[in-house]
Amino acid sequence: MSDAIRSLEPRALWNCFADLNAVPRPSKKEAKVKAFVRAFADKHALECLEDSGGNLIVKKTAAADRAGHAPVILQAHLDMVHKAADGVSFDFENQGIDMWIDGDWVRARGTTLGADNGLGAAAILAVLASKDLSHPPIEALLTIDEEQGMSGARLLQGGLLTGKTMLNLDSEEDDEFTIGCAGGIDTLVSWTYPETTHAKATIAEIRVEGLRGGHSGLQIHEGRGNAIKLMARLLAACGEKAVAVAEWRGGSARNAIPARCIARVAVLDEAVFAEKLAEEAQIFREEFQRLEPGLQISSTKLENGSIATLQPESQRALVLAMQAVVNGVYRMSPEVPGLVEASSNLSLIDLRGGRAEWSGLQRSSVESSKRDVAAAFAAPFHLISAEVRNDDGYPGWSPSASSVILDQMKGIYRELFGHDVGVSACHAGLECGVIAQTYPGLDMISFGPDIEEAHSENERASISSAQKFWKLLTTTLARL
Repeated sequence: MSDAIRSLEPRALWNCFADLNAVPRPSKKEAKVKAFVRAFADKHALECLEDSGGNLIVKKTAAADRAGHAPVILQAHLDMVHKAADGVSFDFENQGIDMWIDGDWVRARGTTLGADNGLGAAAILAVLASKDLSHPPIEALLTIDEEQGMSGARLLQGGLLTGKTMLNLDSEEDDEFTIGCAGGIDTLVSWTYPETTHAKATIAEIRVEGLRGGHSGLQIHEGRGNAIKLMARLLAACGEKAVAVAEWRGGSARNAIPARCIARVAVLDEAVFAEKLAEEAQIFREEFQRLEPGLQISSTKLENGSIATLQPESQRALVLAMQAVVNGVYRMSPEVPGLVEASSNLSLIDLRGGRAEWSGLQRSSVESSKRDVAAAFAAPFHLISAEVRNDDGYPGWSPSASSVILDQMKGIYRELFGHDVGVSACHAGLECGVIAQTYPGLDMISFGPDIEEAHSENERASISSAQKFWKLLTTTLARL
């Protein structure tokens, strides 16, 4: 990691981010980062609690000039989406993120950066470590497993927080305040299928790669390519008489648009296979030339040999189901112009050895349409007699008609930056609605610095925007 990161202003923020990014913190495996936070709290003589859901709460008394003021909750999540670029070998459970500066951007070499939500968590740590900032009593809520289902927020223990105002630091545009978000539900599918063996087969590996991927909430409306769906189109074009599917694997995370997919097949008709692959590759290039300039379709012939594949009837049913499964925008909001109400992302596939598993994430700001899009996603899988189950899901966050913190921060933003801030709901999932189930009545707002391409190896955070974010956060704390 470049030492130049630690020289960026504000140093308090970037040094905490550098320290945090040196610690592995994949979702559901947060033991190392929680140990880091506990050691941080001990170093600064702060109270640190772990609740029954595995979340950490760090408390700091008020600065002298804010003594007697009501406490404020600062909230961020500790985990990050771990994704490496094609061809990059990276041990996310043991290596820290390797960062570098690219003009006004901080990036990572070959992986996700972890600015989502590492910059928010780092800002909280910087406030906790500060000796000269003005602030009321701080209750820092650092949740776990946000990226893989919000289990930390869902299992949040009641009775530990006393603040009535919560600043969520998990937004990604510095000129927007978020006051509402979509809820989500995961659909998990498993399917067993009979196999047939080809004793002396020509074996090929088909690859769809080089796509942009990205956040399945924030970028779902852009029409980016889904590598799993594109592979389904390739296999449908070839047909079960030309190829027999042995393996089909793609996707990297439940909330990331799949950027890469691989299928291993027995080639039954080499002429048809070559012709259809070339035709579809050209169609894809024309279709996605603006959105996906890095798209690559390739086929590599492997050694001939014995290979077990789906039977033709099962393969046809599978490919039809994969073509039919709902992916992308499902419904636009009739109430908020330009806002996606409901969407679905086909996130992961792992098919081999007689068993297939899929994962999809459906989001909606309306509970009834969340259930509807989840049912639509599941329907093709039911038709092939797959086993379909849903997790408990998480609720959306409904905008409040009257918010004291929103009014306060709108005035502070205008005073600091000379123009009005945007106020909106977003289609991504935030923990605010979930936390409000345990702590009802919270006055909440979400804001953050500019972060682009989150959940992908192209993730980057703006240096100048981080300075703006820190100024807004610290000024706000000095007024509460």
